[in-house]
Amino acid sequence: MEKISVLGLDIGLKRIGVAGCDGLGLLATELTTIKRASFAEDVEKIREIVKKREATLLVVGIPLTMNGEIGPQAKQVMKYAKRLSKALNLPLEFVDERLTSVEAEEQLKNSKKYSIFNKELIDKKAAAIILQEWLDNRRRREASEKEGREDSGEW
Repeated sequence: MEKISVLGLDIGLKRIGVAGCDGLGLLATELTTIKRASFAEDVEKIREIVKKREATLLVVGIPLTMNGEIGPQAKQVMKYAKRLSKALNLPLEFVDERLTSVEAEEQLKNSKKYSIFNKELIDKKAAAIILQEWLDNRRRREASEKEGREDSGEW
């Protein structure tokens, strides 16, 4: 099995939550929260993490509207993510992130780490949820492709 290094990003107007995964691509972990400054400064901060973790892909949560459409906020995030991907020279994939911040808050409340003042914690937890969803979907995809090959007699 090849080593995988992917960064999950929860891009907000004020902060970017960042998550990474283990080398097998099984588990997403919260890494940090970046306070947004200029685009160039944001890129440099993320570039440092990419370099340190040898990341080869960015996974970004897209805040679709509740009926699954790309609204103004999702368009902004997609535009920013595409600029980031280009600046870092890394491929980019999107994940529907509806309710990840709510889920992150719930998980933190359950772990007694929640505070309405600690938005940074919510952002990096949301990034980990986004990345975990992508990792789980990737595993399901690979399993069904493998099943398809086995059914057809291919290897």
